[in-house]
Amino acid sequence: MRFLTPCCFLFVFIGLASCDSRSEAEKLVDKAIAAHGGEAFESSQIEFDFRDIHYSILKTPDRFEYIREFSDSTGNAIRDLLNNEGFVRTVNGVKIDTLSEEWIGKYSRSVNSVAYFAYLPYGLNDPSVYKSLVGDTEINGEKYDLIKVTFAEEGGGEDYDDEFLYWIGKEDSYVDFLAYSYHTDGGGVRMREVSSVNEIGGIRFQNYLNFKPQDETVAVEMMQNLYESGDLELLSEINLENIRVEPLDE
Repeated sequence: MRFLTPCCFLFVFIGLASCDSRSEAEKLVDKAIAAHGGEAFESSQIEFDFRDIHYSILKTPDRFEYIREFSDSTGNAIRDLLNNEGFVRTVNGVKIDTLSEEWIGKYSRSVNSVAYFAYLPYGLNDPSVYKSLVGDTEINGEKYDLIKVTFAEEGGGEDYDDEFLYWIGKEDSYVDFLAYSYHTDGGGVRMREVSSVNEIGGIRFQNYLNFKPQDETVAVEMMQNLYESGDLELLSEINLENIRVEPLDE
C-alpha cells in the first residue's frame, strides 16, 4: 500500500477545494439553469410576441443582441436594437440620431427587461451578479431554496441597485416565484408567480401573474408574507406568445 505524506494530503485537500469552490447559491442557480434549458439558451435564437411587440433575443457567453419590432400609433415601423455596441432605433428603416441619452436609457432598459425575464434563470450567471442563499422556505405546500441576487455597480447596468429574490424548487429546481425591487422610472416592488409553462426547443418558457403591494416602499423580503396573506394586488399577466426557438449555426 502506498502512503501519502502530509504534504501530499495538503495537495489533495487543495485540489478537492478547488473543484468545489462554487457557493451553495451558485450551485442551486446552476441546477435551475440546467432544469430550464441549460446550454440551449446560449445555442439558440429565440423569438416571441409580448404585448403586440415582436422580440428576437440572442445571448451567448460573450455577446448579446436584443431586437424589438412594432408599429406606433401612426403606423410607422419601429425597430429597436440593443447589443454589445449600444442601442439603435430605426423608424421605417431610417436610423434615428437625435435620441437624447435619457430616452436611449429608457428604451434600453425596456428592451433589456423583457429579454432578462424571458431568459431567466440563465442570466443569473452573468459576471456582475452576486448570489446568496437566504435559506429554506415553503409556499403553497412546496419547499424552496430562497436565493437573493444583487448586482455589481460595474457591469450591472443603470439599474445595478435592483434586488431580486428567486424561489427555486427543492425537488425540480424550477423558479416558480420571483420578487424584485427597482429604483428606475419611479421605483417599486413586484412579485411574480408562474401561471403556465411552454417547453419549446429544449427551453422552459414561463408565463407569470405579476403582483404589487399597496405600499411599494416595502422591502422585497416582505413579499412572500404579503403574498401568503393575500395582500398583493394582481397588476398584470406576463405572457409570451408565438414562441420560436432556432438553433444557432455552428
